[in-house]
Amino acid sequence: MNCPFCGDPESKVVDSRHSDDGASIRRRRECLKCQRRFTTYETVECMPIMVVKRDGTRQNFERNKILQSMVRAFDKRQVSTADLDRIATEIEQLLQNSLEREVTTDRIGELVLERIRPLDEVAYIRFASVYRRFQDVNGFIQEINSFLKEG
Repeated sequence: MNCPFCGDPESKVVDSRHSDDGASIRRRRECLKCQRRFTTYETVECMPIMVVKRDGTRQNFERNKILQSMVRAFDKRQVSTADLDRIATEIEQLLQNSLEREVTTDRIGELVLERIRPLDEVAYIRFASVYRRFQDVNGFIQEINSFLKEG
């Protein structure tokens, strides 16, 4: 880290503290050449994840989209928003920890289905109906039969 005052690359850390949100570390540094102090912040660098949609287009991963789709599936069901938030966080962390920088919407949908299945059967079927694009009643019946066999 170069000193913002004199440009010298040598400095020492005088004080380190976690930021209020816990997402970064605040460091007070002192330049070894000019003895002036300055503040730096250290944060975790997250590589962007690209979502490959069914039509082949790509867009940045947005955790909020997963959360919104689950909220719609759980509409008028007995589940806490904390549970849905936890699931969205789990999926985001899983994707960030993988070595792949691109993920398909199909993969994301399967990750959501795996996690909502134990929470609520009706919400599971609702989410699956949108995710799997049921065209008629037979799609629902097949999914319900599959759900019952695995359960």
